[in-house]
Amino acid sequence: QVQLVDSGGGLVQAGESLRLSCVASGRTFSSYTTAWFRQAPGKEREFVAAIRRSGGSTYYADSVKGRFTISGDNAKNTVYLQMNSLKPEDTAVYYCAVGPVYCSYYGCYARLDKYDYWGQGTQVTVSS
Repeated sequence: QVQLVDSGGGLVQAGESLRLSCVASGRTFSSYTTAWFRQAPGKEREFVAAIRRSGGSTYYADSVKGRFTISGDNAKNTVYLQMNSLKPEDTAVYYCAVGPVYCSYYGCYARLDKYDYWGQGTQVTVSS
């Protein structure tokens, strides 16, 4: 049974950092794409970042570009999201997702329906 466990969220002040982790079990996703999405109260789930595990290509939402970094450790079947210079508007539940996403354009990676497996979510709260 495939399971994604995301963790690392917490309460921080604006300007501080957090690192989220997404650990997969049940199978190896070394050739898939892993992404992070987030959902703030009353808002739709939105794309944050994605990494193609084979080759390491990365994609970021404009709102996090330059502040967040997505990386992967295939040996540990784990993907990380390093979040620096956090802002109050980054407050949300963050979800990792995995799917066979192989696209040539950014918008494809941002589509929720491209991902087959989802973590349970981890809360990130940034105070001003």
